Amino acid sequence: MNINVEFINSFVRSTVHVLKTMAFTEARAGKPYIKTNGEASGDVSGIIGMTGEHEGSMSLSFTAACICAIVSSMFGEPFENINDDVKDAVGELTNMICGDARRELEEKGYLIKGAIPSVVTGNNHHIKHVSNDPVIAIPFATGTGSFVLELSLSA
Repeated sequence: MNINVEFINSFVRSTVHVLKTMAFTEARAGKPYIKTNGEASGDVSGIIGMTGEHEGSMSLSFTAACICAIVSSMFGEPFENINDDVKDAVGELTNMICGDARRELEEKGYLIKGAIPSVVTGNNHHIKHVSNDPVIAIPFATGTGSFVLELSLSA
């Protein structure tokens, strides 16, 4: 198994940075683990494919409470349920985090392009990563709930 820790660290840093600057939300990363099934850990997930020198995908899977609090903070108005605005925000957060991580990696000489994110909702939904590489899952905690960053990117 070949995992590039530099890739993982870039996506973790970008997740913390984007949530802090865009949603005024402090996110703390937990211990990474290898994910062995496709079941999403949250109620809504954003997923984005990546191509170039390294190929794969990244996803964010939020509990309803966590993403509603994040989107409420972003927009300055209360959101209590996953609706179209919340789903759009999940897509945007997925895009911004992936873009920020890819920018950081490009500065280190890695060229990776991102696709358009997709958003999936519902109980027990699944995430299919486009790579056969391992899926690294990093749980995050916020003051209002949890989410998981998943990354599968060829080294």
